[in-house]
Amino acid sequence: MEAARRLTAPPKQRRFYERVEMQPADGGYALTLDRRRAKTPARRPLVVPENLAGAVAAEWEAQATDIDPSSMPVTRLANTAIDGVAARLEEVRRDVLAYAGADLLCYRTDEPDELVHRQDAAWNPILAWAEKRFGVGFALAAGLVHVAQPEEMRAALGAVLSDYVDPFRLAGLHLATTLTGSALIALALAEGAIDVDTAWAAAHVDEDWNISRWGEDSEAKARRAARFADFRAAALALGRQ
Repeated sequence: MEAARRLTAPPKQRRFYERVEMQPADGGYALTLDRRRAKTPARRPLVVPENLAGAVAAEWEAQATDIDPSSMPVTRLANTAIDGVAARLEEVRRDVLAYAGADLLCYRTDEPDELVHRQDAAWNPILAWAEKRFGVGFALAAGLVHVAQPEEMRAALGAVLSDYVDPFRLAGLHLATTLTGSALIALALAEGAIDVDTAWAAAHVDEDWNISRWGEDSEAKARRAARFADFRAAALALGRQ
C-alpha cells in the first residue's frame, strides 16, 4: 500500500493533452488522452469500472495548465487499486480486519456528558447494525486502554471481507477505513446501512465536539476538506454516493 501511495504522488507536470475520453476495454473503461491510452504510475493500463469512469475523466478534463494529482482523488484511488491492491488482496483485507480489532466505535469517553451523548447517538446505531449483520458482539472500552475483541468477531468479519475480491471495491473499503479509523463505519457504508454524510459525521464526533468548543483554524479545515474528497472517492468505488 505504501508503495502504491508513493507511485500515485508524482511531481506536477504540464497538461500535455487536449482530448479526454473513456473507451470500452477489457475489465471496464480505459482512459485515453488524445486517443492514447493512459498508464498508471507503474505503467499499467488505467482501466477502471463503469462507476469510476466518469469521475476519472472529469478529473483529467478539469486540469488546467498543470496536472495536480492532489486534485484527482478518484484517479489516485484507481492507481492504488491497480498498482497496489490487485496483487495484495489478502494483505489489504488483513489490514482492514486489524482496524476492526481496535475500532473507533469501541472506544468511548465517560465524560463530559455532552460528548458521551454525541458518541452514543452517532455510534450506537452503527454498532447495533454491525452486531446484527455479523452475528457477534463487540467489547467496548472507556478511554484508550486496549480491549480485545472476541475471536468470533475476527472470524465473522474475515468471512465477510473474503468476498471483497474486486481491487477497486477493496481499495475503496480500505481507504474509507483508514480515513475514519473504523472498519465498521466503512463496512456499513459499503453495504448501504449508512450514507456518505452519516459515515463522515460518525468518524468526526470527537473532532466536531472540540470545534464546537474551541473553533476551527483554516489549515485544519482545508485538511479535512481534502480528506473528505478522498472519502467521497472511496464511497464511489464502493458504489455509494
